[in-house]
Amino acid sequence: MKNIIFNLGYFIREARRNIRLNLVSNIFSFIGTVLILFILALVISGWSISERFIQMLKEEAEISAYYNENLDTFDALSMIEYINTIDGVTDARLVGEEEAYARMESILGEEAKILELYEENPFKAYIEIGIELEKRDAVLEKVSAIDGIEYVRDNREVLERVEGIIRGLKTLGVLVMAAVGIASLVIISHMIRQGIYNNREQINTLRFLGASDPFIGFPYLITGLLTTVGGGLLASAFITAVINTGYGRMSGTLPFIPLPPRNELVLLVVIVIMAVSIFLGILGSLFGLSSIKSRVNS
Repeated sequence: MKNIIFNLGYFIREARRNIRLNLVSNIFSFIGTVLILFILALVISGWSISERFIQMLKEEAEISAYYNENLDTFDALSMIEYINTIDGVTDARLVGEEEAYARMESILGEEAKILELYEENPFKAYIEIGIELEKRDAVLEKVSAIDGIEYVRDNREVLERVEGIIRGLKTLGVLVMAAVGIASLVIISHMIRQGIYNNREQINTLRFLGASDPFIGFPYLITGLLTTVGGGLLASAFITAVINTGYGRMSGTLPFIPLPPRNELVLLVVIVIMAVSIFLGILGSLFGLSSIKSRVNS
């Protein structure tokens, strides 16, 4: 450690020289790293927003229980008290006939006039039950078994689609993050390997003078770190601008989307991007340095 600190100035000069020696190649590597990290930042931002949206969908998951018409309101309220004690039920409330009619009017919009054809309200009172999506089946079984419940509309198709959206978003996020990591490792390791190949004569000279592999390879590690950390900083600046612009537009045009607080989202994305850039810089450089023995002797 003392040796690294003592020679830090030399390592930094060598890293700068390596960058200048392969300037065009390193510029393209840097641009590629920025683009890859920016894509990762977009994925993280989208993931954070989708998590909020998914949570909203989960909270909106509900089933409807229709009870025997012979039961009065008091019996229905007693039934609701019991339903609220079932594990997996978030809320249960009585939806009266008039409210059910009003909801259908709202859904039909201009077509609601068709309801005027009925002389009486065709809708029955029912119990609206909010559920935890993961415990859907258990809740359905217990609610259906309640004495007095005639029919449970489980909205299975809608709930299954919600679960499919959740799985799809999570899978997509994992795949993109894996692709970003692999692409970054390939770019950085290739850059380091190219630098080692171009400096093979100097590396052989240092070896003849007794320099160790860690001493020879440390400037290349710094080079890789400078590339990814610089790329992470630039990608963070880009994504911050995109988030600020996006929030300004979405808050006015799509106010129903549950966005996380802007500052929290920016902080989360920047921290993750910088941590990933440091990790990929070190790992990519180590992969590149693994070829030092074969490259310098060729």
